Amino acid sequence: MQAIVEQFRQAILAASAAGKPLRLRGGGTKDWYGQQFDGEVLDTRTYAGIIDYEPTELVITARCGTPLAEIEAALAARNQMLAFEPPHFGPGATLGGVVASALSGPRRASAGALRDFVLGAVLMDGHGERLAFGGQVMKNVAGYDVSRLLAGSLGTLGLILEVSLKVLPLPLREATFRVACAEIAALRLLNEWAGKPLPISASCWHDGVLTVRLSGAEAAVSAALRTLGGELLAADEAAAFWLAVREQTHAFFAGAGSLWRLSLPPHASAVIVKGRQLIEWGGAQRWLKLDGDADVQGAQEIRQAVAAAGGHATLFRGGDKAVGVFHPLAPAIATIHQRLRQAFDPAGIFNPYRMY
Repeated sequence: MQAIVEQFRQAILAASAAGKPLRLRGGGTKDWYGQQFDGEVLDTRTYAGIIDYEPTELVITARCGTPLAEIEAALAARNQMLAFEPPHFGPGATLGGVVASALSGPRRASAGALRDFVLGAVLMDGHGERLAFGGQVMKNVAGYDVSRLLAGSLGTLGLILEVSLKVLPLPLREATFRVACAEIAALRLLNEWAGKPLPISASCWHDGVLTVRLSGAEAAVSAALRTLGGELLAADEAAAFWLAVREQTHAFFAGAGSLWRLSLPPHASAVIVKGRQLIEWGGAQRWLKLDGDADVQGAQEIRQAVAAAGGHATLFRGGDKAVGVFHPLAPAIATIHQRLRQAFDPAGIFNPYRMY
């Protein structure tokens, strides 16, 4: 494996010297995410494998090119999981891509985001230097660290070589039920339930139906079902539904057009924008599907409406990226980000256009 790391180092040094961009790429299952970008591909899949996994410590460490499916299979064999439920978006998803994109699935609202589970990381910067941040055990990680800063960086700070993640036990029982209700009623119910000791691990409202998953001890799930009522789904139907939401194979996501991700405070009321919506995370994540592409004015209207409700909007998939994929950063945050990129990647070779 050291020879592979040396190959990475030589490729980075050569690109830095020539001022040519590098496209850090694993399985390519999220190539569409972020601004349009072209550059020489640095394939990370050769640097793969689980380095260390200690179930009793609830920590797994693996190389960047390790398939996500391999990690999940190893955890499932010991009745454990990645609690943030990262989407694959294809069979070739790798650990490096999971961390770089920082996308979390249906369980995120109850368990936390990917960033909350990153304990440590090894990074190769624009100088070809191997830098280690954080650790491999939960008790020695406190506060904010560069390893967590890498989550969602889209490879713009360097090549993520290795990552240590906190894992959690699988719940003893899961049950999913459905309630027919309008959008406003669904948001009100979700906010009411959020203030109660209920084992809600996922929620999804779409087309007049609110679907909720409960996870935890047998007694807790059974008690919640008696309290909340609704139509109970069969286990296989429920599993298929949440997988479709996580991987965006649900019918809502199908067809042409652009998909926007609206990030809002859970207590925010309905956002009045054109298009169809699917609401997750107790109201904190709302997907907006447009039949066509929003022009610059349309994108501004979407972002203004979401900002007025206390959130931000991302052009997640499809559409014209000329309108800007990500919500504009506050000036102070943008300045900090630019300084970080200058420190880690002075030649500006790592995925330079992915975040703008």
